[in-house]
Amino acid sequence: MTCDDDALGSVEPVEDGRSVDTHVSAGVKIETDEKTHSALVIHQRTHTGEKPYSCSDCGKCFRQKSTFVRHQRTHTGEKPFSCSRCWKCFSDSQALIIHQRTHTGEKPFLCKDCGKCFISSSALISHRRTHVDEKPFSCSECGKYRSSLAAHQRTHTGEKPFSCSECGESFACSSTLVKHQITHTGESPYGCSECGKYFGSGSALILHQRTHTGEKPYSCSVCGKCFTQSSNLVTHQITHTDESPYRCSECGKCFISSSHLATHQRTHTREKRYSCSLCGKCFTLVIHQGTHAVEEP
Repeated sequence: MTCDDDALGSVEPVEDGRSVDTHVSAGVKIETDEKTHSALVIHQRTHTGEKPYSCSDCGKCFRQKSTFVRHQRTHTGEKPFSCSRCWKCFSDSQALIIHQRTHTGEKPFLCKDCGKCFISSSALISHRRTHVDEKPFSCSECGKYRSSLAAHQRTHTGEKPFSCSECGESFACSSTLVKHQITHTGESPYGCSECGKYFGSGSALILHQRTHTGEKPYSCSVCGKCFTQSSNLVTHQITHTDESPYRCSECGKCFISSSHLATHQRTHTREKRYSCSLCGKCFTLVIHQGTHAVEEP
């Protein structure tokens, strides 16, 4: 049994009477049993583009039944795999395995550049881009480069495939749905062992823990300044290039970050988001409240 798109194979006998198929170019022997036939059929779909499993909820198609079943759980909310330590549930077994490493401390994926270890291969891949500043996927709509293109493109299409089973609200990212669901349950599985604070996501907990450890893993290649978040590093690096990509549509003034632009735009809209709890006056910034502070004798 061979794949027509790969090198031709030769069939060799084995002791138990079955036969095996050898891909000469790869030197890989494939047993011609039912499991192998299924694997070959799935592999051939990478060449034909065939995706026979279609989701009736969102129309997305898949090559493998197992991937299709796993996807359907994003709509149904089914999470059949539970952690024996904290009873958190997951939609697929691989996610459970990765989660269990947060309990055991196992981090089998090593970065060869800095020696840092990670609990999953995807986390390692994302981390390695911080060394090369790689954002491999370019958006056809706006031209921006993103490390995760699929989630970004939903900001243009408006697609929100992840729906909350409690209230029906939909989200573009599964991680946003998970954080939202905490508003219904009031439970957060991400607790800081140092101070007891709880957070809506694992990434938020990791960022918080750096306030205790002082870890700043993101270093500027120009001046050596270090940061706790990659986004802060990106914003900082703009100060070296004189680039100010965030432009005010009202007056044309440019800013190095979206938050700086948002603060500036309130000077045009007269929006005053912050209300003083002492005198009731509203301001665009929180600095005013300090004028009421009185030093205790």
